[in-house]
Amino acid sequence: MRGFPARFSALLDGRSGHERHPELGWTPAGYVSHVTDNLRTWAERLAGARLAGATRVPGYDQDLVGRARCYNEIAPAAALWSLQRAADAWAESVSAAMDRRVVLQHATRGPQRAEGVARNNAHDGVHHAWDVGRILAHADALHGAGPGRVQG
Repeated sequence: MRGFPARFSALLDGRSGHERHPELGWTPAGYVSHVTDNLRTWAERLAGARLAGATRVPGYDQDLVGRARCYNEIAPAAALWSLQRAADAWAESVSAAMDRRVVLQHATRGPQRAEGVARNNAHDGVHHAWDVGRILAHADALHGAGPGRVQG
């Protein structure tokens, strides 16, 4: 997870971060913001369990969060800045939770060990990097640019 900021930064290098894909609701900057919020949410939940015994956690609607935070309007540089800080906090929180063998009680998923949370978060981040790649490939195809850059 600590490598995600560099991975997303490389994907967005030379891009506007506001490219679109007709099948996806978020821009690349929007996906970075979603990954950031997901890491923050789970880091906070694991810290709550470890520090205060608050193991019961609700689900949340990622689309409502995205609308409330206007993901597609966030400046890509700011989204990447935020992702770096969230990834660092997440790594610290997950490591401490795994050391303490934290188990969350998710409202709909049931018991979730810290290791399972870490795997799920990593899977989501990889999947969303793939989503960003799809968006950028689509933008390249629309603009007749070679892979990696949109002609402007």
